[in-house]
Amino acid sequence: MSPAEITGFVLSAFAEPRFMLAAAVAFVAGLVRGFAGFGAAMIFMPVASSIVAPQTAAAGFLVMDTVLTLPLVAGAARHCEWHTVLPAAIAGMLVVPLGAWVLAHGDPLTLRWIISIVVLALLGLLLSGWRYTGKPTVPASLAVGGCAGFLSGTTQVSGPPVVAFWVSGSSSAQAIRANLIMFFFLDGLAAFAAFASHGFFTADTMKLIVAGAPTFALAIFLGAHGFGRTSDTFYRRIAFAMIAIAAITGMPVLDGLLR
Repeated sequence: MSPAEITGFVLSAFAEPRFMLAAAVAFVAGLVRGFAGFGAAMIFMPVASSIVAPQTAAAGFLVMDTVLTLPLVAGAARHCEWHTVLPAAIAGMLVVPLGAWVLAHGDPLTLRWIISIVVLALLGLLLSGWRYTGKPTVPASLAVGGCAGFLSGTTQVSGPPVVAFWVSGSSSAQAIRANLIMFFFLDGLAAFAAFASHGFFTADTMKLIVAGAPTFALAIFLGAHGFGRTSDTFYRRIAFAMIAIAAITGMPVLDGLLR
């Protein structure tokens, strides 16, 4: 593409109301990620999937989220617990294509219901406080990784299962953070390949990224640096409430009222 064509493409992304609305959703998702450390996909996917095609929303979020975490991968590789990360990641990478197949061939309306219901179910898991109390054995790592991989392929909401799995052990906070970063990075590589094989990276996906990535990045920065004076509990409650609102408002049954 020539510089003029690139400029025209970028401007066209900002000229379409649906992409600007999706960028606003990305901003809210980024704020929550910044101050709570989780929940971006759980907010972005239900609402964005009601604005653009679920496949477009998933592929766009994958790119935005992966690019922003790339600088963290090298450090995470040195500190993660490979004995549990590797089997979880292998299982996830093997199952991601199955989830992507469901996303590629599912009815858009059905997919929106699935995304909202999955988000609400995973929110319930987080609210329950349930944690895996056993040791991160290879079979357990494979099972959790496979579950997270399927969710990644279908909804891009793969965090809660692995968070609940790793956060309850005796590992240090640094190791847990590194485990999550490495898992999501490796899982993301498989998702990139699976999404590309199904043709998810369309012009609409690129427009979503162009419009949403700047607001997502800015919001993460603001969330991380501008909301540090209040307790973690307060912000986690806000995050949970916003995730619930996003999941409910993304349900097709409310289209007549909200759209």
